[in-house]
Amino acid sequence: MCGIFGYTGKKKAVPILLQGIKTLEYRGYDSAGIFVSGCAPVRAVGEVKNVEGAGGLTKCVGKAGIAHTRWATHGVPSLRNTHPHTDCEESLYIVHNGIVENYKELRERLENSGHSFKSDTDTEVLAHLVEDAFQKETNLHRALVRALKDVRGTYGIALMHKDFAREIVVARMGSPIVLGIGKGEQFVASDPSAIIRHTDTMLYLEDGETAVLSPGGYKIFSSGNKTLNRKPEKVDSDIGEIQKEGFEHFMLKEIMEAKDVFDATTRGRLDLKEGVAHLGGIKDVEEKLQNMKRLVIVGCGSAYYAGMVGKYMIEEHAGVPVDVEIASEYRYRAAPDQKDTVVLAISQSGETADTLACIKEAKRKGLLTLGIVNVVGSTIARESAAGVYNHAGPEVSVASTKAFISQLIVLVLLTLYLGRQRRMGIGEGRAIIDELMKLPSKIQRIFDGRDAIELVANKYVLNRDFLYVGRKYNFALAYEGALKLKEVSYIHAEGYGAGEMKHGPLAMIDKDFPTFAISPKDSVYEKNISNIEEIRARSGKVIALGTEGDMLLASLATDVIYVPKTIEMLSPILNVIPLQLFGYYMSVARGLNVDRPRNLAKAVTVE
Repeated sequence: MCGIFGYTGKKKAVPILLQGIKTLEYRGYDSAGIFVSGCAPVRAVGEVKNVEGAGGLTKCVGKAGIAHTRWATHGVPSLRNTHPHTDCEESLYIVHNGIVENYKELRERLENSGHSFKSDTDTEVLAHLVEDAFQKETNLHRALVRALKDVRGTYGIALMHKDFAREIVVARMGSPIVLGIGKGEQFVASDPSAIIRHTDTMLYLEDGETAVLSPGGYKIFSSGNKTLNRKPEKVDSDIGEIQKEGFEHFMLKEIMEAKDVFDATTRGRLDLKEGVAHLGGIKDVEEKLQNMKRLVIVGCGSAYYAGMVGKYMIEEHAGVPVDVEIASEYRYRAAPDQKDTVVLAISQSGETADTLACIKEAKRKGLLTLGIVNVVGSTIARESAAGVYNHAGPEVSVASTKAFISQLIVLVLLTLYLGRQRRMGIGEGRAIIDELMKLPSKIQRIFDGRDAIELVANKYVLNRDFLYVGRKYNFALAYEGALKLKEVSYIHAEGYGAGEMKHGPLAMIDKDFPTFAISPKDSVYEKNISNIEEIRARSGKVIALGTEGDMLLASLATDVIYVPKTIEMLSPILNVIPLQLFGYYMSVARGLNVDRPRNLAKAVTVE
């Protein structure tokens, strides 16, 4: 969950490296460091700007280097634990994403053989292993390959040696590495967004592969250390998409892009005449999907909650039994999956380690795998047999907002696709699409009233605890709303099914423990009203999210946030936007770093 960037070419490396890790800072911002050939490494705790101000870079004219932004796993954020790490002789420098699972035994072995460690990280073990291997090998690449034979775990690695000033050696196992191929210059990064301003020609390393970069070109090697001749590919991206464009924070910008996300996610995919969605990414497995008897959706965090909403959609409108599993648990279960089971992975980054492991396990069992991902060319996209891209554009803020909305929309499209394969009539399909196409104007109405949401947030900013409740399609939104509040405001919040209030949560309710009740006028509206009455009877304050014009709700709740009416299966797409805005405004009012919450990173590439 860190950012790697490297450059070798004809230009001064320092400004290119700084720009690269600034782009990747959303992936890790505990500390940052740079090594450039011919110069001493420069490290700093905190943001990338602290590296710029640390000194030592202004006189550095080297034309090759590696850089890193860190999200701590082993060792607290400190100067001694900041990458790049080095060996005893300070001859080689390494940056690493991932986790070396057997680092303790390796460190003990290395210390017993005379190596001296300067940090508390697992990464430094790699530097000393390569140091040992380099004494037996004639080049840096072979030394890295030899060293990695002792390593268990995951890694994305970029390595340099002071005696090979223009060469960068890289390796990948379970942590993304992409090469950027330029003219007389080469790049390496953990995310293509850091490379795209320099070149759109890229090549993704697969697990077990290594590569050597120099200004004149690159070489890729298989896990068996044989040279590969895989061709790079053109990557589509717009660097302008990751600018704030006048917004104070990326999170607000990305929430406010919901209408654009709707257009991008649905473009060319809706067929009103036939009442169906066309999803080219799964066309090749159409027959297998028609014969599917069970769908298992796996994801983590917000992606998992999107899957929970998808379960209601697909079971009700397509008649397919759906199980939704937290990826970090599903991968360790001995699940009795049958051959007609399909596993669908949802991941914004397409690199989520636990979700990726589920895909690999499902493939090992011979099951069909699908992916819903936002990042083109990501590992889950490449590992899945078929899938659907979100096309939501880059999401920078750690808290997922527009990607979550896009995931819900894709699940609607998938429901239409599967439903029309099965029991859904053309009239029902048309009705869903017709209402779906009305959502952008309804989203705008929510945005037009966001000042009211800010006022409600400011009213509760001193509260330390929150309960979020919902039912049926909005059951998962209770968890998602609570997650957003926790992530960006550091307020303790719990999501619960409203029907479970009497089974424990009511014990917590008093005048200082408010409840956010998601209560649109749907098939469980009266049940939600009863739950609100239970809370009021115990002096609990209620913020209700309700359908426009609902005066009963206004008479019961302490505060009401209204959303336009839509059909039940589409209501989560509208209802989640006020939840996102509420979390955002709470964070702003508390003076916190909205886009970079403490202890969190955007792409969770470690288990």
